[in-house]
Amino acid sequence: MYNKLQYISQGNTIEEQLYNIHHALDAGCDWIQMRFKNQTSKNTFALAEASKFLCEEYLANFIVNDNLYLAQQVDADGVHLGLLDMKINEARSILGNAKIIGGTANNLEDIINHVKNGCDYIGLGPFRFTETKEKLSPILGLSGYFNILQEMKINKIEIPVYAIGGITLKDINSLMETGVHGIAVSGMLTNSDQKEQLIQQINEKLYANVVV
Repeated sequence: MYNKLQYISQGNTIEEQLYNIHHALDAGCDWIQMRFKNQTSKNTFALAEASKFLCEEYLANFIVNDNLYLAQQVDADGVHLGLLDMKINEARSILGNAKIIGGTANNLEDIINHVKNGCDYIGLGPFRFTETKEKLSPILGLSGYFNILQEMKINKIEIPVYAIGGITLKDINSLMETGVHGIAVSGMLTNSDQKEQLIQQINEKLYANVVV
């Protein structure tokens, strides 16, 4: 089963990105999604290659946001596709079954489509307003997650769901109670000057009710 915490990388330059990714790994995060928007393909490739190398060193999962062919080029562990990106089933036919494919969802219909098309996990959001994303889907809030996860249970849809979008430490307990598998964070981790302590606190909350 997938780890419950995913870090979505931030930074406007390769150096900033690598700094943030390295620090997240160093602090104990073991799943990185590289998100590097509006860059040249040369820069994106250079970052992906360096990030993949770092993640291998830390035995962490490494997936690429949006760019399936880049994920293929650097032999990443997988790709995360937004609602306007390549279709999940198309990505699956290219990547094969050994790679992770995540899909963004904003409602139950998105989830049903993703599951049908061979998605491995869902990034469901946004939880609240976030400046990380330019084109934001409707905000879900706690009630949105609760309703969607209940509907999934009723329809016997089983797939790991990650909450995403402006999540803070104090939100995690309530979010986990809705039935999500884990969370994907960006700013919360990037902006922390005590990343190791923060990841420890996040994981304590994420794994609080897990029976070993």
